[in-house]
Amino acid sequence: MTERELHELLNKIEPADAGAMDAAKKRQAELAKPPGSLGALEDYAVRLAGITGKLCPEIEKCRVIVLAADNGVVCEGVSCTPQSVTAQQCINMTRHKTGMSALAGYFGDEIAVVDVGVAAELPTPVLNRKIRLGTADLLREPAMTREEALRAIETGLELARQAAREGVSCVGVGEMGIGNTTTSTLVLSCLTGLSPDELTGRGGGLTDEGFRRKKEVIRRALELQRPDGSDVIGVLSKVGGLDLAAMCGVFLGCAEQKIPAVVDGFISITAALCAVRLCPQAKDFMFLSHASFEIGYRKAAQELGLEPCLQLGMRLGEGSGCPIMFRILQAACAAHGNMATFSEAAINDNYLTPIRKGNAYEVKS
Repeated sequence: MTERELHELLNKIEPADAGAMDAAKKRQAELAKPPGSLGALEDYAVRLAGITGKLCPEIEKCRVIVLAADNGVVCEGVSCTPQSVTAQQCINMTRHKTGMSALAGYFGDEIAVVDVGVAAELPTPVLNRKIRLGTADLLREPAMTREEALRAIETGLELARQAAREGVSCVGVGEMGIGNTTTSTLVLSCLTGLSPDELTGRGGGLTDEGFRRKKEVIRRALELQRPDGSDVIGVLSKVGGLDLAAMCGVFLGCAEQKIPAVVDGFISITAALCAVRLCPQAKDFMFLSHASFEIGYRKAAQELGLEPCLQLGMRLGEGSGCPIMFRILQAACAAHGNMATFSEAAINDNYLTPIRKGNAYEVKS
């Protein structure tokens, strides 16, 4: 895929259906309950109506797509975890033995673990979409070429299209890659203009010395690579990761295919922000699951203008918030589609007129 082809595709992506959302809001006003009494579930139902174009949407078949890749910057001592863990955890995910996959397996959600840049050869059922054996060390050269970043984005697009063809009604976007909190911090710093000190967290856990080293590596990489924050593909290629670029592609593909996309934690929301910078309409199709413990997460959420649903203190990654959020979205659909209206419940709703006029509660758009 060339940059021109990508931008032509992005220009064709439409925002959520405003008419369907208006109809869903009208239905919410007719349901036998006080206005706004189901809180965010009402907002989610309205947004899902806009995504699907259906008055009463349903979330049935759910899939967590995990983009896996290694990061050359690990050799600079930014992580306490050995790089070999990336490959092993990919395999463990397919066996439902990691945090995310244990949750997904319990709830019956599908998992697609996709190797876009792991520095080892992995067995099936890990999907082989490898672009290269990990990225380069950012203190020596750019992470990858622009062409490789575009290939990763295209890979993500195709994974979303495949999900649509296979009847998936909601996609969660996760990752696996030791060192990717460093690359995500670099990308987020470029996109927001915020300093590394404002965004850098301890990732999977670092000593004070390791944390100091991580921040120093991030500062040096920015000085050396000099990415332009207005050039998303350039940022991804210079200081990002293959996982981030492919995740960005999945978010764009979900918008293209009109599939709701669940954002996981810090790495996932950084990729989501990349997608929105490339295509603002992509935001309409995103739902934030949990508020990651990583400090950069809050800054990214503010940039997106979206609120996370769950406050669980999680920082595992992998897509671990997605199976939980799938259940919340299913709950929103169940209430919206199955509750009785005031007429069906044989209740005169005139008593609500003062509340409605006062707009005490209002479903968000």
